[in-house]
Amino acid sequence: MATQTTTLNGVDIERLRETIHNLKGNPELAKVQHRATNEWVDGAHCRTTVSDYYGAGEDREHAQRFELHADEPDVLLGEDHGPSATEALLYALSSCLNTTFVYHAAARGVQIDELRLDLTADLDLRGFLGLSDEVRNGYSSIRVTFHVKSPAPRETIEELVELAQKRSPVFDMVTHETPVSAKLELG
Repeated sequence: MATQTTTLNGVDIERLRETIHNLKGNPELAKVQHRATNEWVDGAHCRTTVSDYYGAGEDREHAQRFELHADEPDVLLGEDHGPSATEALLYALSSCLNTTFVYHAAARGVQIDELRLDLTADLDLRGFLGLSDEVRNGYSSIRVTFHVKSPAPRETIEELVELAQKRSPVFDMVTHETPVSAKLELG
């Protein structure tokens, strides 16, 4: 007899619960290491590849190799081969908030019919270009608007918006300091 999968918001609820149960029982399985390799192409154009990671206690390969291109628009001397690195940060932040919102909604039995996040971020290039030490190099602010269509009460959706911010790994990295170390290998 075939097993029927129960999904909500595209999430396999039974698998989600099993994963949570397994991680509670063995916290070592919760440790993940993401890996990426970035190579300069030309000008502001660079390519990042992501193909493997460490998760659930072992090294794993993605089903496919991901290749992401970053560049700058013409006005910033690029050729627009891809979004800028700062725009890619908005992609990462919005994707993580979206996934966190949807997974926690599914875990709580909350149906989501539509979810869209709009992000706006402010950047002053004087910091990046070294024209002012008083101007931040990165975004001075990021604003996120959640557009949600759901039969759930507004209070439930508001709780999920707060929870998405509280539990999103990328939101955490953007809003709290994350140690980053760099080393040089000449070759």
